[in-house]
Amino acid sequence: MTPLEIALVAFVVIGALVLPITRDLVGAIVTFAVLTLGTAVIWVLLAAPDVALIEAAVGAGVISVLFVLTVVKTTGFGETDDEIDSDRRFRPISLPTLALVGALAVPLGYAFLALDPVGAADAPAVSGTFPTGEQTPYDFYVQESLEQTGFPNAVVAVLVVYRGLDTLGELIVAFAAAVSILIVLGREDLL
Repeated sequence: MTPLEIALVAFVVIGALVLPITRDLVGAIVTFAVLTLGTAVIWVLLAAPDVALIEAAVGAGVISVLFVLTVVKTTGFGETDDEIDSDRRFRPISLPTLALVGALAVPLGYAFLALDPVGAADAPAVSGTFPTGEQTPYDFYVQESLEQTGFPNAVVAVLVVYRGLDTLGELIVAFAAAVSILIVLGREDLL
């Protein structure tokens, strides 16, 4: 990993640990938006610009705006920095929750460290066959998608044919988010 990648991952992890214990709602929303932008940059470094674009647009953009609108419409901006004691800036840490997060972090960290390096030539994600000689999913989609689906673009074939129900589910979630934003804004007349 490069120093930039290490710094981005450290930034996102530290911010994610601070986020749930902060008491300032607006600060938490801004931190969330910055963390999702950091995650989007990580996706770009991992050569997944399509995922990065969605992460930036939905995570940093739409969700953050929805959070701010919800806070303004329901409680206002809450306490100002002058009204919050320096001792009360963060919530107390729950030890059972911390133990649960630690118990989940260990196997996830082990799985992450066991992955092939990004861009490794022999990684199953970019090679035609596994070391055993079997065809990888990458090779299957590249070789067979045109014949099976009729789409010359393998990405479109995967999204429309092979993962059509998943794509439909994502569209339903996007529609529900749009309806929620209109409700929070008080624009029921557009529904």
